[in-house]
Amino acid sequence: MAHEDPISRTTGGTAPGRRAMLRGSVAASVACSLPVLSGAAPSQALSGRPEAKWGVQTGDVTVSSGLVWVRADRRARMLVETSATESFRRARRWEGPVVGPGTDFTGVTPLRGLPAGEQVFYRVTLSDPDDPRRTGEPVRGTFRTAPDRRRRNVRFLWSGDLAGQGWGINPDRGGYTIFEEMRRLDPDFFLNSGDTVYADGPIVEKVELPDGGVWRNVTTEEKSKVAETLAEFRGNFRYNLMDGNLRRFQAQVPSVVQWDDHEVLNNWYPGEIIDDDRYQVKDVDTLAARSLRAFGEYHPLSTLPAKDRNGRVYRVVHHGPMLDVFVLDMRTYRNANSPGTQKQDPQGILGEAQLTWLKKALSRSRAVWKVIAADMPLGLAVPDGKTDFEGVAQTDPGKPLGRELQIAELLRHIKRDRITGTVWFTTDVHYTSAQHYDPSRAAFKDFEPFWEFVSGPLNAGGFPALKLDGTFGPSQPFVKAPQKANTPPSEGGQNFGQVDIDGGSGELTVRLREQGGEVLFTKVLQPGRTGQ
Repeated sequence: MAHEDPISRTTGGTAPGRRAMLRGSVAASVACSLPVLSGAAPSQALSGRPEAKWGVQTGDVTVSSGLVWVRADRRARMLVETSATESFRRARRWEGPVVGPGTDFTGVTPLRGLPAGEQVFYRVTLSDPDDPRRTGEPVRGTFRTAPDRRRRNVRFLWSGDLAGQGWGINPDRGGYTIFEEMRRLDPDFFLNSGDTVYADGPIVEKVELPDGGVWRNVTTEEKSKVAETLAEFRGNFRYNLMDGNLRRFQAQVPSVVQWDDHEVLNNWYPGEIIDDDRYQVKDVDTLAARSLRAFGEYHPLSTLPAKDRNGRVYRVVHHGPMLDVFVLDMRTYRNANSPGTQKQDPQGILGEAQLTWLKKALSRSRAVWKVIAADMPLGLAVPDGKTDFEGVAQTDPGKPLGRELQIAELLRHIKRDRITGTVWFTTDVHYTSAQHYDPSRAAFKDFEPFWEFVSGPLNAGGFPALKLDGTFGPSQPFVKAPQKANTPPSEGGQNFGQVDIDGGSGELTVRLREQGGEVLFTKVLQPGRTGQ
């Protein structure tokens, strides 16, 4: 199927001249030279004016609010200006925080009272806190607020898995070019489904390819080993921001971000003691706390402000009357990975508190579509060693056991409360597929049929398809996965998904896409149904 021309698409709320702007000043503003490779620069005595070499980004944008993020090269005060026009006439000013070493010189400014369904232009200026006359060059960005009326179209993309298995920023390939392809589709936001970094995966300068070629990586000190210190976790997040494609994308597309395992360690769970000679820190909880702090510093999340020990990843982001996004955290509150055959499991993969929150939040939602953003698939059996399983499924096609019990409780709640328009989106497994779950095929039957879509990776190794677990009756009308483990990105298999909600009909169309423009699979879902 041909790659649709993004220029021809009309999006509700798009300001006149936006396309020209996308090719103009905002892109130029963030297309600066690569940031300094070391994270140590801010602690040095620097001359000149504060700079924002890592670009800008926005997150958790709603009908009337959003978060603007920046990182300075030294201690600085953050100032945000917003305007309805690129000329910044009649601009609003938002005084932001003074950023410093406590947050690795990152800062977030909340914007409230924004107009619904409109293009917002913004620029971030950094100034010397002791001398406001010393200001850096403004860095520009833009985003659309969510519509407040039902007849406005919505588009979002989703994917995950960035810089995994040693496949980092390759200058010979232009870096993370998949972000430029996604930017041209002009989404309202990007759902980043996790594995935003690979803190457990060092990046070396050269990797030999199966065909005899060489993959070259941009390297940094923090990416030369597994992350253990707070500084090393922060360095993992800075590494990806060295890529100009990603910086341009983030300056124009808001994100809704969640985490998975590789932000800390492959397949980790709370309480785990690490058996890996690469690690001096053996307590995974210590590593997870450091990673979560860095994650909150480098992503604008409404529920995870920097340095807030009570912050959390799971939340709901309201995107107008057409869409609510329920962001799950299937990592922080889970029990230990195991064969998954226990007959009682109240903790499960979400923890009791998160499950209670999710059930209540779904029941309260009045959005036409309720996207459940999971960091792991439900019916794909993800192994952890020879006997244990990492996700929900465990290949036993019978009645729910282990973590399946918690998912069964959730699915039963959706049916009994007659909650309409639920769709699941995830990444994690390094290939793309579509699963349809139906009680007529299932061992557990007290639920309504639903769809789950998988996409990824963004820039990581591809892996073969996993076995389906029959407990919830999955079928798989589409799957595309490589035959060999850790197939390099140079052989293709880098994927993202596109979701379009029609403001008139309410239909939701999912397209599974491979980098390069091909649409692999399309599914159209109808609104107002508890199951389909």
